[in-house]
Amino acid sequence: MVRCLLVDDESPAIDLLKNHIKMLTDLEIVASCYSAVEAFEVIKKEKIDLLFLDIEMPVLKGLDFLKAVKNPPKVIITTAYREYAIQGYDLDIVDYLLKPISFDRFVKAVDRYYERTQSPILTITQEESKDAFFYVNVNKKHIKIIFEDILYIESLKDYVKIHTVHQKLVVKSNIGKIETQLPSTLFLRTHRSYIVAINRITAYTQKDIEIGEIEIPVGSSYSSKVFSLLSHT
Repeated sequence: MVRCLLVDDESPAIDLLKNHIKMLTDLEIVASCYSAVEAFEVIKKEKIDLLFLDIEMPVLKGLDFLKAVKNPPKVIITTAYREYAIQGYDLDIVDYLLKPISFDRFVKAVDRYYERTQSPILTITQEESKDAFFYVNVNKKHIKIIFEDILYIESLKDYVKIHTVHQKLVVKSNIGKIETQLPSTLFLRTHRSYIVAINRITAYTQKDIEIGEIEIPVGSSYSSKVFSLLSHT
């Protein structure tokens, strides 16, 4: 588990980071601070692996704080100001995020952290039995997901989000690679950005597939195969 400290004097910025972090199972928020002075006290008492640090804060600016900390954790800068980028990289930061921070850009920054520590790897094990599963490997943590627990899989550019009945996982991979390794008897590609578990489909129309209250689009290039299969099941 990656232990994170959030430092920003603006509540909305802290809230956004918290929401992003909730989407990634291997990140844990140890504390959130509204000043660098407060962050000093946390770092003295707690083990911090990854620091999300704002720059423009009262009393003590983020980069001055970073210079003052002995053996600082890995740092991702979060700021609205471009002009500090060179100075930030001179301090060996992991990444430099400009506000407002999109989830996609946030995930890329976290992945850069993993590249400096332990690269994330997606390993899929396919078996013919109903208990076939795959492991998502991130930072030495292996999370087992049973095929039958999957609701659907969603593409996020260079990442995929795996929605299951128990959790949501964001993993670095592409949806095409995932598709080739999932059993075609259990999963159906409905769109360039979606794969659904066939046994989870509760309804469908000419435009979308429903899994309970979730609506998943059917792409025009996939519609013929999708509706041919569903009409014969």
